Amino acid sequence: MPAHATAHALASGSDRSRADGQAAAGSHAAQQRSRRDARHDAWFRLALQGCALLVLASLLGAALSTLWGGRQILLHDTMGFLTSSQWNPVTGQYGALAPVFGTLVTSCIALLLAAPVSFGIAFFLTEIAPAWLRGPVAGAIELLASIPSIIYGMWGLFVFVPFMASIEPTLSNTLGRLPVVGTLFQGPPLGLGLLTAGVVLAVMIVPFITAIMREAFQSVPLRLKESAHALGSTSWEVVWNIVLPYTRQAVVGGLFLGLGRALGETMAVTFVLGNSYAIGYSLLMPGTTISSAIANEFNEAVGNHRSALIALGFLLFVVTFVVLLCARLMLRQLAKHGDAR
Repeated sequence: MPAHATAHALASGSDRSRADGQAAAGSHAAQQRSRRDARHDAWFRLALQGCALLVLASLLGAALSTLWGGRQILLHDTMGFLTSSQWNPVTGQYGALAPVFGTLVTSCIALLLAAPVSFGIAFFLTEIAPAWLRGPVAGAIELLASIPSIIYGMWGLFVFVPFMASIEPTLSNTLGRLPVVGTLFQGPPLGLGLLTAGVVLAVMIVPFITAIMREAFQSVPLRLKESAHALGSTSWEVVWNIVLPYTRQAVVGGLFLGLGRALGETMAVTFVLGNSYAIGYSLLMPGTTISSAIANEFNEAVGNHRSALIALGFLLFVVTFVVLLCARLMLRQLAKHGDAR
């Protein structure tokens, strides 16, 4: 073999060896990087699972702590506690029916009043309002959501209660004369009562529901609305036939979030409700809620009185959980209905 051919063969072999060595080193580095990425991914998953478990542990801890704190009342007379409306710490009578009734009634009033108002504001901001007006109105809505609840309570006590006291005679003389529903608007014009608390709660939850509806309406593809307008649909027809069906899950979810917010409100309701442990058929009469009862009496409560208030907290937890569970089931049904269509 000639000398130059031998040298060429040696050089080629050296190059192949060097290439094989580099490939092996690269493969080894890739394997190390893959194992390192796998470890990092495992730690990341573990951290996320820990966060999820922390939420569940906090929820379970809150439920068990309130259940344990109210065990003296719940174990002693569970049915009497759940079905009685008598509340008298002096005689040892503790009935949760009146606070539960007031909580549900004021929250339902708030939702019934806030839902159409929130829908109207969201509709205005997304479909009708000029561009120069959308920013200030949206900012005002966000500002309302950031106001502390005690400010709403003071406004309700010093401004809204006198206003309600001035119009309640008119409500009694007009709506109070109607059959069936007239009983709801009969009573002395105190200004304080379930209706007043419901209206104040409605003002509080309107910003939350409006923000969710507004974001949901803005998520509708523009081409769908433009196509509907091109076919001659009005703005209302576009919203009713295009926007609402497209965003019904988000709208329902926002309504239930607002309801959950109203169920647990304390200070604003305490200022304007009247704090009376009585169940009446009139919305103009004073009442109480679970959260306001706890806020008013917990500081001085001892023994069974304290246990009864903690048991009320457990009932509020259960009521909120049931409401959110109903929302979950409704959203699932809406999703199935949407898939079927």
